[in-house]
Amino acid sequence: MKNHFSWKPLVVVEVAVILLIALPSCNSGNILVVPVDGSHWVNMKVLMEELHLKGHIMTVIRGSNTMYIAEKSPLYTSITIPIRTHLTEDFFPKFLKNVFEVQRGDKYLIKFLKFQKELLFMMSEIHCYSCQMVSDILENTELVKKLKEAQYDLVLTDPALAGGVVLAHYLKLPLVLNVRWIPSGEGHSALAPTPLSYIPSPGSGFSDRMSFTERVINILYCGITVFQQRFMIGPHYQALCDRYFESSCDIETLIQSADIWLMRADFVFEFPRPTMPNVVYMGGFQCKPPKALPEDLEEFVQSSGEHGVILMSLGTFVDSLPSDICDEIAFVFATLPQKVIWRHLGNRPSMLGNNTLLVNWMPQSDLLGHSKVKAFVAHGGTNGVQEAIYHGVPVLGIPLLFDQYDNLLRLKEKGAAKILDIATLERGIFSSAILEILHNPSYRLNMQRLSRLHHDQPNKPLDSAIFWIEYVMRHKGAAHLRSESYKLPWYAYHSVDVIATLLAVPLLLLLTIIGVIRYFCHRVCKIKSE
Repeated sequence: MKNHFSWKPLVVVEVAVILLIALPSCNSGNILVVPVDGSHWVNMKVLMEELHLKGHIMTVIRGSNTMYIAEKSPLYTSITIPIRTHLTEDFFPKFLKNVFEVQRGDKYLIKFLKFQKELLFMMSEIHCYSCQMVSDILENTELVKKLKEAQYDLVLTDPALAGGVVLAHYLKLPLVLNVRWIPSGEGHSALAPTPLSYIPSPGSGFSDRMSFTERVINILYCGITVFQQRFMIGPHYQALCDRYFESSCDIETLIQSADIWLMRADFVFEFPRPTMPNVVYMGGFQCKPPKALPEDLEEFVQSSGEHGVILMSLGTFVDSLPSDICDEIAFVFATLPQKVIWRHLGNRPSMLGNNTLLVNWMPQSDLLGHSKVKAFVAHGGTNGVQEAIYHGVPVLGIPLLFDQYDNLLRLKEKGAAKILDIATLERGIFSSAILEILHNPSYRLNMQRLSRLHHDQPNKPLDSAIFWIEYVMRHKGAAHLRSESYKLPWYAYHSVDVIATLLAVPLLLLLTIIGVIRYFCHRVCKIKSE
C-alpha cells in the first residue's frame, strides 16, 4: 500500500517554529509621555521613535498651545489639555528682546540684576503654566479615570517642567526622567553630593578649577538658584502637592524618587562629579551618522571648493539676533572665502554677501557630518553641542541664556570652542574669532579628540537609554538602584544630629567633672572655714 503522507508540511512547520524561537521577544509596553516643548521635544521624540520601533505603545499629554508637539502622529496617540494661560507665541521673542537689551546695557551690576529679574519672572511664569496644566488634568475626573484604566507601565517625562513628575506620583507609576535640568537647577544637584568647591553653579561661568574668589562667587550663584526654587518656582509645585497628596511632600522629593535618570550628558562633555547608580548617561543619543543632503543644499556645499562651509544656527527659539548684530555678522561672512549656511528667520541683513545662504531650517546634524563643514557658529544648546562633538566640528559660541554659556564653557575648557559675548559683539571681534577657529588647527584637533572619546564606548547611548526604559517596565521600577537618602530630613542627611550628639556627650562629661570638682572644692573650703 502506497504511503501518501508528505513530510514537507512538517519541515515548514519546524522551520517556522525555529525562526519564531530565534526572533527576539518583544513585549509591548504602554508608556505615558509628558514632554516639554521646544528643543526638549526634539530629543524626547528621538527616544519615542526608537521605542516605537521596539513595538511600544505611547500616549503623549500635550498642551493645546504647544508649538512642536503635534496632536496627531504615527508614533503616539495624544491627550490635548486646553491651556488657560496668557502665554502666547510671541512670549519668547519678547523675552529674548528684553534679554538683548539688558545684556547690551552699560553698567555690569545693573545689567546683571535686570537679567536675573527677567529670568526669574519668566521661569516662574512657565512653571506656573505647567502646574496649571497638571491641576486641570487632576480636576478632570473622567480623564483621571481614563489614565488609571489605561494601565500604563511607566511615565517618561522631562522634569525641566515637573508637571509630569507630579502626575506620575499621583498615578503611582514608575518614573523615568529624560533629564538635564530640574526646577531647582542642574539634575545632579538633587541626586548626588554637589561640593561647591569644584562643581560650578549654573550661570556662574566657572570651570571645575576655581580660585578662592570664584568659589565665593560660586556660592552666591548657588544662593540665586536656592532663592529661585524656594520663592519663585517651588511654591507653584508645593500648592499642587498640598492639594492632591495626603502625605506631606515637595517637588524635589518627588523628583528624587524617580527610578531611572536618563542624563543628557556624558563625561566627555561634563566636568567629573559624584553621581548615583540609577543615572544612565546618554549624551549625544540623538546623534546619527549623516544622511545625504537635499540636492540643492549638496550643490551649494560642494561649490565651496577647498575652503569649505561654515554653519550658523541659534536654536529653535531664536529666529534672529538684533538687526545691527546681524549686519555685523553678515559683513564678516561676506569677507570670507568659505560658503555660509545661516538659519535666519528675521529681516534679510543689509550686508549679506553672495557666499551666504539664508535658510528657515537646516538638517543640522547631517550638515555637521559633512566633510566640507569647517566651523559651527552656535548658541550653545545641549543638542547642538552634542552634535558638534559627535561629528568633530569646532564651535564659535554666542550664548544667549539658560545653560548655553555653561555648555560652551565645557567645550572651551577642552580647547574645542571659543565664546563671544553678545554685549560686545561687533565685526572686528567676530572676524578675529571666526578666523581663529578656521585657521588654528588646535580647535579642530581637540574637538576630534572629544569625538573619538564619545564614540569609544561599549554601547550606543540611545541603546542604553532604551534598555533602561524597558528594564523599568520589566521589573515594575528600579528601587534597588535608587538611594533612599531623599527620605531623610536635612539634619539627618548632613548628620547634624549625630555631630550634635557626639559633641554633647563629651561636653556633658566635661560639665559633670567640673561640677564634681566644684562640689568638692566647695566642701573643702567649708570644712576649713569651720
